[in-house]
Amino acid sequence: MTDEKSFEERVKESIDEIRPLLQRDGGDCELVEIDGKVVKIKFQGACQGCPGAAMTLKMGIERHLREKCPEVEEVVAAN
Repeated sequence: MTDEKSFEERVKESIDEIRPLLQRDGGDCELVEIDGKVVKIKFQGACQGCPGAAMTLKMGIERHLREKCPEVEEVVAAN
């Protein structure tokens, strides 16, 4: 048995680390799917339709995920 976590487990943990920051402002996000090395998330609450959501996605969530999981190529919003 190995202690090595799967790519999906590491992505989920990384998203869980950043969710409290979104929740503090009345929003949230959830993992929708991982398509190869592209992570798809869905914004919830105050994050839905927020003008800053695109910036949060790229400069916040994507940057954090790439730091924790360098294999991540991109984080996109699921429609």
